[in-house]
Amino acid sequence: MVVFAICVIAPLVYALVISFFRNQLVGGTVFVGFANYLRAVADPLLHEGAARVVLFVLVQVPIMLFISLTAALALDSGRMRGSKAVRLGLFLPYAVPSVVAALMWGYIFGGQFGLVGQISRSIGVSVPDLLGPALMLPSIGNIVTWSMVGYNMLIFYAALRAIPLEVYEASAIDGAGEYRKAWSIKLPALRPAMLIALVFSAIGSLQLFNEPSILQALRPSVISTNYTPNLYAYSLSFLGGQINYAAAIAILMGAITVVIAFIAQGTAAGYRRVAK
Repeated sequence: MVVFAICVIAPLVYALVISFFRNQLVGGTVFVGFANYLRAVADPLLHEGAARVVLFVLVQVPIMLFISLTAALALDSGRMRGSKAVRLGLFLPYAVPSVVAALMWGYIFGGQFGLVGQISRSIGVSVPDLLGPALMLPSIGNIVTWSMVGYNMLIFYAALRAIPLEVYEASAIDGAGEYRKAWSIKLPALRPAMLIALVFSAIGSLQLFNEPSILQALRPSVISTNYTPNLYAYSLSFLGGQINYAAAIAILMGAITVVIAFIAQGTAAGYRRVAK
């Protein structure tokens, strides 16, 4: 509790306190109440970054969870050869730090210096600019998906292994095939794990920072300082000197994340009551 208070509660309280102040050239630091929050609500740059991460959540998270679910079902079927090697190979990218993963994929996607550009020139085929304005967000989605598929796969796989064998035996006696078992037994049993993976993935996507901040050095003309809300808050604080306004943005985005997690938990609780 002491460590939690020092490392979590104290920084949150400090950020909340300074978000009610403003540092001015004349008058120094003054109390402004909710002025920073009202400014954030009306900030078009913040709206642009928030809309981008919402789009990212709506597209990337379902794709990533679908791949993770498919891999978990394939591993649990017992029909895949080398399942241990496959499981380790899928999980291994999660062990790679996100900064290293962003650097690695950034150089792979590079049109002039990267692997994609070298292969395209060697075979005489032109490929679209994967780090251009149109494909930068899908490229970031590829990096996040590559990194997190194995983690979510293990969550689903652990939930599948917890299903009692008696349930499978009873379904086999009733004549259920593998697809029927997956649809009627495995998927319903995975709902709590899916909720956990969905909430964690949505929270992580709303906090998108490492990948765009690393790729910004490669394509500063594509990734602006407000590309995501977290990157915008970082730029305001450490590059623009607007620490108080950046704190207000951070608190606001944190509150939105908490509300989303609370709604997801409430939905899950309602589903459990209905199921009972």
